[in-house]
Formats: sequence, structure tokens, C-alpha cells
Amino acid sequence: MKLEQLVPSVSWLRSYNRKWFPGDLSAGLTVGVMLIPQGMAYAMIAGVPPIYGLYASTIPIIIYALLGTSRQLAVGPVAMVSLLTAAGVSVLAEAGSETYLQLAILLALMVGLIQFLLGVFRLGFLVNFLSHPVISGFTSAAAILIGLSQVKHLLGVDLPRSHHVHEILIALFQKLGDIHFSTFLIGLGGIAIILLSRRIHKGIPGQLLAVLFGIMSILLFDLDQAGVSVLGEVPAGFPAFELPLWNADLIIKLIPTSLAIALVSFMESIAVAKAIQAKHRNYKVIPNQELRALGFANIVGSFFQSFTVTGGFSRTAVNDQAGAKSGLASIISAALIIITLLFFTHLFYSLPQAILASVILVAVSGLIDFKEARYLWRVNREDFVMLVVTFLATLTLGIELGVLIGVILSLSMVIYRTSIPHVAILGKVPGTTLYRNVSRFKNLEEREDLLIFRFDAQLYFANLNYFKEGIEAQAQKKGENLKFILIDAESINYIDSSALHLIEEMIEEYKRRNILVYFSAVKGPVRDAMALSGIVEKIGENHFFMDNQSVWDYIHVHGDLGDNPDPRKHYTMQTNK
Repeated sequence: MKLEQLVPSVSWLRSYNRKWFPGDLSAGLTVGVMLIPQGMAYAMIAGVPPIYGLYASTIPIIIYALLGTSRQLAVGPVAMVSLLTAAGVSVLAEAGSETYLQLAILLALMVGLIQFLLGVFRLGFLVNFLSHPVISGFTSAAAILIGLSQVKHLLGVDLPRSHHVHEILIALFQKLGDIHFSTFLIGLGGIAIILLSRRIHKGIPGQLLAVLFGIMSILLFDLDQAGVSVLGEVPAGFPAFELPLWNADLIIKLIPTSLAIALVSFMESIAVAKAIQAKHRNYKVIPNQELRALGFANIVGSFFQSFTVTGGFSRTAVNDQAGAKSGLASIISAALIIITLLFFTHLFYSLPQAILASVILVAVSGLIDFKEARYLWRVNREDFVMLVVTFLATLTLGIELGVLIGVILSLSMVIYRTSIPHVAILGKVPGTTLYRNVSRFKNLEEREDLLIFRFDAQLYFANLNYFKEGIEAQAQKKGENLKFILIDAESINYIDSSALHLIEEMIEEYKRRNILVYFSAVKGPVRDAMALSGIVEKIGENHFFMDNQSVWDYIHVHGDLGDNPDPRKHYTMQTNK
């Protein structure tokens, strides 16, 4: 393997163009400024002290910049992963405790190991088992849960920590009379500043302006003395190297959460990486290398007190819009965070927690996908049901069960759609050699003695009965006039041993009823399997044709003679390659 494949940054470092630097510098500083409030806010979602959000924005970002294939992807703490972290760790330890913090860091190590191993063994395709409707439903529900988890900071009320929407809403309703209005006004001011700055220009650091607004409000009016909650002492200095907690029992308990985070975070990351790469033609995003890069970033980050990170949508978009041309932009962002950790953490002492809540609320509001729900309702009701079920399960049963139900739904739909696939009875378009579905096209030519059956899926044990019963039902409709069954195998790209046995039995059964079975457009792998099983030899090559028209013509000329004539006198036996 070449060095560029192991360390993709070698490619852009060797060919680095000085003209790229202004864009990389601008993007790096812009995203770094975004990361300061975002990192601290997302640490709150994860249930760890805000400073750990800054720790997670240093080493992991540099590692990814060197090993990742995307040159614009902005890695760091994100809301979804932070919520999953809290959901998994909170059942094992009290939020805010030292054990909780150690478990969050251990979880980052486990997620990193899983992602790295998935990348090494080229198993990135596993994320495909989470369908888009399921992800949309889960993401929308998670966004609501994230938002509700921050309401206590926005309103200045004490609410129990929960990942069930009904529990949060009941507690919130009971506390409405305890709202701290100074806290509430600061939070609303933060939201207004962020939204207004976006409307003026996306490049304006609205989150940083909200932070400045919050700090100045506290300093000018002594609102911390009036009960507005602030961050307080924020530790200074670069995160120390520490070995993560290693406890076999706790590791086993964290496996389901780590698997969920590994897959969900990678899906979020690869989706935005591919979307941005489509605008840049000078490099290629390689999914398995992305897994290795994200995995190694989380592994190394866990030794520097980082919780789990991944690529984020909003920061990546800003990174690209600000002119990032290479991974140097991310390295500059990390450098800005390191400088902040070393020299400027004292400036955040008076930062209201309501401001961090406002940063989170604005960030997650865009994750609630009403547009996708409306689209699926119009286009595909089955996918709409998957979205709604996942959404409701996540809201009512919790994050982990929501992910699990989503995965089960995705897999169930794959099995359902392959076990009951689309089938078609074909007829000839008059005056052509084309064949189409008789239920969709009018005035097609059909022969009373011929049934043309197309099966639009792989043929395997799960759909054999559907295949057999489908043909038999149509054969019964044809009645006693039926003499020939043509199986159009154009859409069958795989056949297993159970299907081979079934086909052999069907051929024998229909032969006893004086009905001959033919095949057209059989693909190479399927034809090979049929040949190895002995079916081709048993029924003869003269039962296999390149297309439906060849069968139609052959039956038209030789139908009354059945299997007796030598087909080579009338056509050349051909199978599809």
C-alpha cells in the first residue's frame, strides 16, 4: 500500500499551492471560532464539563486532517454523538461524576477501535443497512430530545435528566412557574443574535457574538448575583495524556452504545464528506479510509481526555464556504483551540449556560426534517411509516432503543422487499421485439399457450414460495391452453442452492403436465450455477435463449413439435454473458 493511501495528507502536502493558504487560514480561523462555543455546548449535551468539548477539538481534529480523505470535512464534537454518549453512559454512572467522565472517554476509545477495525477489514458497507427514512426519523427525534435537554438551562429551572420525551415534558409543565426570567431573556437574546447573524451573512460568527453578549450581560449587570447560572472556573492548559479507564464489565455494557455511535457517526460524517467532495474534483473520498481516520482520531483523542467526535454538517459547510482547500484548515482550527486552552479559558468564567443552550437549540433545529416526511408521504408510504415508527420509538423509548428499532426496521424492509419482490407478466408490443408488463400497457400481444413471467429480484430461499406460487397462479389463469412457460431472468442476478432445487422440481412437475419451461436473458453467474447444478444438461441448452423474442419466434415455428426438433436448424442456442 502506498504512503498516500495510509496517510492521504501526504498527497495535498506534496502538491500544496501557496494560493490555497489564504482560504485555509480564513476557514481554519472561522471554524475554530465556531468550535469554541459549540465544543463547550456539545460537551454539556454529552454530560461532561464544557472544557472537555475543547479537548475534543484538538488532537482528534489534527489526526483526522492527516489521515482523512476529505479536505473540507470539519471533525469535532457534534450534537447527535453527544446525545448518544449521554444516553449510553448515564445508565452506568451519575452525570457529572468522575466515573461518568471516565466512561465517556472510554466510550470514545471503543468507538474509535470499532471504526478503525471496520475500515481495516473494509466493512464500511454496513452503514448501508441504516436506511435514509430511519436515519431521518431518528435524527429528528434526537434533535427534539437534545433541544428539550437544554430547556432547563434556557429557562433556569431544574429538570431531571431523561431521554424520554414524555418524562421531560411532564417535568417541564410542573416547573413552568419557576422560570428564571433573566436567564430566559439571555437565552432568547443568544438565539436572536445567532439567527440574525445568519440572515445577514453566513460568515458572521453568530455563536461567538452570542457568547460575547452573554459574558457582557453578566459583567455589566451582575446577573450571576441575581441567579443566572454561569460556567465558573474553566481549567486552563493542554489536556494531559491519560490512559482511559479499562474495566471489562463496563466495556461489555458499553458495546451496544459504541456500535450505535460508530455507525451513526460514520454515516453522518461520510454523508457530508461526499456532499462537499462533489463540489471539488481534485480528490476522492474513500469510505474505508474515512473509517480508519475517524477511528484513529477517536482512539488517540481518548488518551487526551476527548469524548467521541465525528464530521459535522454545519462546520463543514462553513469550512468549505470560507475557502478551505486542504486539511491545513482543520489544523489551524485545532491550533486556535489549543491557544485558547493555554491562555484564554479564564475569559469564559462569566459565560451563561443559557447562551450555550441557545447555541445548541439553534444548531439542532435544522436537524428536524419535516421536508423528508412530507416527501415520503407523497412518494413512498412504506418509507414514511419507517420514519414515523423510528421517530416515535426514539422519543418514547429512548435513544438506544430508537437506533435498535431503526436498524431492525431497515433490515426487515430489506428482507420483506426481496422476499415479496415485483413480478410482471409480459406481452409483446405490436410491431416490435419489445416486451412489457401487461398490467401497465394496453393492447399487448399475448399467446394463449405461452406465459412470460419476469421476476425482479435475486432468487433465494426467502422468496422461493412467492416465485413458485406466482407462476402457478398465472398458469392456472391460462388454463388448459398453456403449453409453454418462459421465465424472463433478466432481473435475477443471483440464485442459491434452494432455488436451484426448486427450479429442477418445477421443470419436472410442469413436464408431467405437458408444459415446457424456457429461460431468457439468464445472466452469467446464474447460468453458471444452473450449469453446475446439472439443470442445463438435464433440460438441454435449447431451453435457454438470449431474449424473449427468440422464444416467441421459436414457439411460433416449432411449438406444436415440443422438444423433438433440433433447434440448431432453426436458431442458434445462445446464453447471456
